[in-house]
Amino acid sequence: MSDYLNVALPKGRLGEKVYVMFEKAGFPCPEVLEDSRKLIFENPEAKVRYFWAKPSDVPIYVQRGAADIGVAGKDILLESDPDVYELLDLNMGKCRMAVAGKKDFRENTHRTLRVATKFPNIASGYYASLSRDIDIIKLNGSIEIAPILNLSDVIVDIVETGTTLKENNLEVFETIMHISARLIANKSSFKFKDEQIERLCAGLRQVIQ
Repeated sequence: MSDYLNVALPKGRLGEKVYVMFEKAGFPCPEVLEDSRKLIFENPEAKVRYFWAKPSDVPIYVQRGAADIGVAGKDILLESDPDVYELLDLNMGKCRMAVAGKKDFRENTHRTLRVATKFPNIASGYYASLSRDIDIIKLNGSIEIAPILNLSDVIVDIVETGTTLKENNLEVFETIMHISARLIANKSSFKFKDEQIERLCAGLRQVIQ
């Protein structure tokens, strides 16, 4: 069983698109896309085993060796800083990490800036680079409501289309970074399953092109 390549896929639309890429790269397992309650999907011929994981959990499975490889957004990797190898930018799941707030907000640099976010490490690092004193308010739900209810001055969050911001009279003030899905590998697996992983990477590069 250990000669299987164990793959952690992020649940949701992104994971389904990623699986199609893996299939085209020569690692098929059609069961993955079937509507079933199974947790693990194997293809003995291709020597590959897939499982679905919450996107933020993928790096944990990979770092701890439960998965040899996985796919995670750059935002998750920067926020959690897992001890893994980042192998490829898959050029999908594109969005950006941005600072946003109410359109009429004017920053007062003489007082601490209140920042609501799901990404405290990314936000802290960004404002530290600006030498700006901030108060981080860690939230898990809809971040956009924080400045509307005056819980925070601004938010640091992922922006895809910006529609939610516009509908709530908010706007982007600054783009911190651009984000996309990345292929990551367990460091030990990368050494011992290098042929399979390199074959997958080569196949994925062709799919991306």
